[in-house]
Amino acid sequence: MARSADRADPVTGAGTTLMAVEERERRAGPDAERAAERGADRAPVTRTPEPRWRRLRRAARALGARLCSAPLTLALLAGLWVLGGATGSLSAGPSEHLLSRAGIGLPTLAEGRWWTPVTSLFWCSGTGAYVFTSLLLLLVGPAAEQRLGRLRTLAVLVVGQVAGTLLGTGLVEFGSSAGEQWTVSVAGQTSIGPGVGLFALAAVLGYRLTVLWRRRLHLLVLLVPLVMTLYVGHLQSVQRCAAALVGLGVGALVSRSRPYLRTHRSSHTEIRVLVALCLVAAAFGPLIASLYDNASGPFNTFSELYFSHRYSPDEVADFCAMSAHDCARAHAVERIFDTPGRLMAALFPALLLVLAEGLRRGLRFAWLITVATELLWGALLAWLYLDAGPVSGDVVQYFVEAMLLPLLTTGLLLATRQRFRLRLPGRAVRRLAVVVGGAALAAAAAYVGLGRLEAGQFEPGADVRGLVNGLPAQFLPPAYNDLLPDYPIAVGPVARFLETYCGLAFWAVALVALLSAFRRPVLHTDAAAAARARALLAAHGGGTLSFITTWEGNHYWFDERGRAAVAYRVVGTVALTTGDPFGAPEDRARAVAGFARHCDARGWTPCFYSVSGETMAAAAQLGWRSVQVAEDTVVPLPELAFTGRKWQDIRTALNKAGKQGITAEWWAYHEAPLALREQIRAISEEWVSEKGLPEMGFTLGGLAELDDPDVRVLIAVDEQRVVHGLTSWMPVYEDGVPVGWTLDFMRRRSDGFRGVSEFLIASAALGFKEEGARFLSLSGAPLARTGQDGQPTGLQRMLDWMGRVLEPVYGFRSLLAFKAKFQPEYRPMYMAYPDPAALPGITRAIGKAYLPHLTAAQGVRLMRKLSG
Repeated sequence: MARSADRADPVTGAGTTLMAVEERERRAGPDAERAAERGADRAPVTRTPEPRWRRLRRAARALGARLCSAPLTLALLAGLWVLGGATGSLSAGPSEHLLSRAGIGLPTLAEGRWWTPVTSLFWCSGTGAYVFTSLLLLLVGPAAEQRLGRLRTLAVLVVGQVAGTLLGTGLVEFGSSAGEQWTVSVAGQTSIGPGVGLFALAAVLGYRLTVLWRRRLHLLVLLVPLVMTLYVGHLQSVQRCAAALVGLGVGALVSRSRPYLRTHRSSHTEIRVLVALCLVAAAFGPLIASLYDNASGPFNTFSELYFSHRYSPDEVADFCAMSAHDCARAHAVERIFDTPGRLMAALFPALLLVLAEGLRRGLRFAWLITVATELLWGALLAWLYLDAGPVSGDVVQYFVEAMLLPLLTTGLLLATRQRFRLRLPGRAVRRLAVVVGGAALAAAAAYVGLGRLEAGQFEPGADVRGLVNGLPAQFLPPAYNDLLPDYPIAVGPVARFLETYCGLAFWAVALVALLSAFRRPVLHTDAAAAARARALLAAHGGGTLSFITTWEGNHYWFDERGRAAVAYRVVGTVALTTGDPFGAPEDRARAVAGFARHCDARGWTPCFYSVSGETMAAAAQLGWRSVQVAEDTVVPLPELAFTGRKWQDIRTALNKAGKQGITAEWWAYHEAPLALREQIRAISEEWVSEKGLPEMGFTLGGLAELDDPDVRVLIAVDEQRVVHGLTSWMPVYEDGVPVGWTLDFMRRRSDGFRGVSEFLIASAALGFKEEGARFLSLSGAPLARTGQDGQPTGLQRMLDWMGRVLEPVYGFRSLLAFKAKFQPEYRPMYMAYPDPAALPGITRAIGKAYLPHLTAAQGVRLMRKLSG
């Protein structure tokens, strides 16, 4: 069923847009108006992906035009590099003399150099800093100039630099005064570079972006400096973190009472992306810290157990002072870093990056492995703490600091556990287990078997028991060697080969297999039944909502001859169907009784939901009761013509779209260019956030349901390739071919063309008519109906009351009124159930199906909206 889009997306900032439209119409004159009238009945265009070279060329032209429209950014970039070259600062940063007069830190402020918060804008600390700052400026600057204006962009940059450097330096002074060891170690540093102000600018800019990119940008603006602070720990990292907080606060104050702050909720897909980004940040932290020789962040204390480092000469000497065997082990670890085996040092970060991809896709399997990894990490730190001997204040501080990361990550995963419910097919899990288990056995057998044959190449000589003791060292990063029991040390060429490549080969196979499993399309739990159901639907057809049966989350019942099927999901003890039975028309009615027997044998209460009158009649023969829960709206296409007074609103939308250069294009979602898909995601995320309530499911599709090769997506784009709205259409089959199409997903940009929904539906109707389709269904609106046939029952009156109460929140009745513009035929949709005593359980099951992720806080918010 299509979601209401117009009520949830009030136009923001429309004054400028409408003025521009009116000016174009005035200049165009009557000729353009007549041309638009002629194009009003034009069918949408079917677009196919452009060749990659053409997309790259177009992207390069767009990038060039974007930079040319940002003179302030180009001026700042040129000035930064010219001044750096003139002062010889490009390679190693400013000289000590210049740094002491232009950089900011406790030493320069203590000497009374009050101007340093501003002068720190004009230089960077070295080549890498110049490159990073330039890229950040090119990413943030043009967008800020476009959305904030040049003067405001410059003001935010300067104020953010001053406020961020002063606040960050003040925090370091406060920590060092309190005796915090990390801040004491950086109190004498002096920082320089405009990155501090750029992070503040990015934070303010985020409030002017769409909801999707606002969340992502704000998360990155916080995560990047926070990770640098926790792992690298330099003064500038603290200043950038402070600037990000200042930018978020200033942006919130400036945007107060504006639509930029109306953000209440993320979609399920976006929550997964944000959690994955947090895990990526945790993975990259130690990798970034490894690039710094003097990293001193609080989380860097135990980072050797997370990302292994080469032993220093002093550490090797300490091991050699203990015993000859410890000395040999230390030298063995050193040798690893001179071979490809050094990749094992980044094992845990690499594993987390692969798991982040699984979390992004919402896989329960990836969630379980990630939680297990974080818990094992925490357990290892606790074991090290308990094994440290006498407990000092420094040991306690290090332990608390190191435990924060696994605890925070585990807490985030537990708080969002309901978002990761997609399950890998059993066949994929079994294949993964075979591949990973086989690789582990092969690597272990190679190490033990070949090692026993070349026992003389180990010191001391290797027997089977000693080689088995050495197996964990082959599968763990080098830093764990000193935590493991004694094992033979490789000294010969064959033994060193085994030591280098056995564990590396296993993890290469395991990570590739894991990533491959995560990257495969997520199928139904019973993929074979889902494929059989789709084939049956395509061959024989069903109702206007029957394509919903192909969505994830459904189970399938087939009759004994395999000619009819029912899609259902079990909530509690209620088996809730997804629409009518589908399959051979002569077998659909009998499927009602067959499915009822199937449920009775398992102790379930069957409930046919959103079904047609034919299914309701078949259920009535079993003594079941029924109630109308929605109303389907069907538009016949063969005689469709947008003429006459009753079609005035539709003609107006078509004509205005033509005047504004907006066209309708057909796309398969998975084939659409990335730029279009990202705009669609942004529009959808804005729609979800406007609700402030959970995104509904069950018979209401989302972004995941767009990515189906049989679903067609109609997009309204203007001449600048800006997406103003979209609709998705599901096929209605008969004898193997689509004879009709059902509207599912409908969204529009909040500041876009106002009549885009009417334009898209009308354009789709013209396109389907041209292709020979018999009808299109605008789908049903739950708890909304036009007819008042007969005396309503008590249950029907209660549902009508619920429709009125929920209207301010979800707008189902307004959606039904909107569809009336297309002069549809109204067809009631029913819920059929066997026992009135089961209605409380059925009601709960329907609510759970539509809102599976509703939390207590969101329930309270819903009640407030309803009572308000």
